[in-house]
Amino acid sequence: MKENIKPATGHLGVLVVGMGGAVATTLITGTLAARKGLTKAIGSITQLAKISVKSGEEKAIKELVPLADLHDIVFGGWDIFPDNAYEAAKVAEVLKEKDLDGVKDELERILPMPAAFDHNWAKRLNGTHIKQAATRWELMEQLREDIRAFKQANGCDRAVVLWAASTEIYIPLSAEHQSLAALEKAMKENNTTAVSPSMCYAYAALQEGCPFVMGAPNLCVDTPAMWELSKQTGVPISGKDFKSGQTLMKTVLAPMFKTRMLGVSGWFSTNILGNRDGEVLDDPDNFKTKEVSKLSVIDNIFEPEKYPDLYKDVYHKVRINYYPPRKDNKEAWDNIDLFGWMGYPMEIKVNFLCRDSILAAPIALDLVLFSDLALRAGMSGIQTWLSFFCKSPMHDFDHQPVHDLFTQWRMVKQTIRELAGEEAPSYLD
Repeated sequence: MKENIKPATGHLGVLVVGMGGAVATTLITGTLAARKGLTKAIGSITQLAKISVKSGEEKAIKELVPLADLHDIVFGGWDIFPDNAYEAAKVAEVLKEKDLDGVKDELERILPMPAAFDHNWAKRLNGTHIKQAATRWELMEQLREDIRAFKQANGCDRAVVLWAASTEIYIPLSAEHQSLAALEKAMKENNTTAVSPSMCYAYAALQEGCPFVMGAPNLCVDTPAMWELSKQTGVPISGKDFKSGQTLMKTVLAPMFKTRMLGVSGWFSTNILGNRDGEVLDDPDNFKTKEVSKLSVIDNIFEPEKYPDLYKDVYHKVRINYYPPRKDNKEAWDNIDLFGWMGYPMEIKVNFLCRDSILAAPIALDLVLFSDLALRAGMSGIQTWLSFFCKSPMHDFDHQPVHDLFTQWRMVKQTIRELAGEEAPSYLD
């Protein structure tokens, strides 16, 4: 199939929603530094990972398939504050000044466009750099024009739109999301309770032929309306919610318990986080969106309906606490109550002192590059093989999401092999 993939020629625009946030500025700075040889792209599958092929040889993913080169990426995006990427990165306080100064000139040239923002969807934020529009439809049209203007101004052949902004409030799937016609009607009628700002970005991106990646747990591209649009436009969608810290650990530990047929009676998870995302999640309506995303993992992996003796009554609790002194250095605690032979209890405690944006930035880069690859390979709609990177893997109503990290990794490898015209080795991989 490799010969059917369009080459990654010209510039690739990466338009980030929430361009001034911690994840976005860390992604941008690290990418610029890596292409100047100032750092390595640690954590990036596209830049560092190798997979086995039928001959038994291991080959780098970027040698097997034509990914966009880091030197061809042009960053831009939208933010509710007007700071350039350098100023925003300093405010985020994720990276040291010496790391920012290595690419300072480039960062200072990256300026955000006014954002599509609605305070009701993120009540803890008060944006000053925002668009004005009479309807959601008009707001979406302004975003489409932004995409076109950015591509033209920067000589971009293609673009990917990445949501790295804060989590929106929780809303259930409703009639407005069940078809493309219903969504468009709601946008034109300015139904601001059913149509979120993120839906405007996603709609605009897909109509402009740009893959859309949802990096938060918002209800957005995981709706029949967006599935219909992505198929109609022939554009890939993926997400949602970057699988960076605590949930990453769950998708590793839970498969281990299940593989060994060890029972679990309870799993308590709590986090402290102090960045802008933590502040937004301090609002119960926004936390609900994240909670649903985090809680979905355990049941899917354990399959309690198949193994009731082991997992029928797992008590799973998730908490996130806003703690400003911690800033971006999130701390995650997990207490797992498990049982083994003859029902005897045991405990595992995990204390992950992670750096939220340091873990999320390479995920964002990989999702962007793989989404661009999928577009050039003619792969439209839901990209289930990118579940590896997401807390809440995209899927339609006819399929169940896969949460087991190792099963997800096999899906990535198999897709890459198929795209490269390769086969897996004869042994289990």
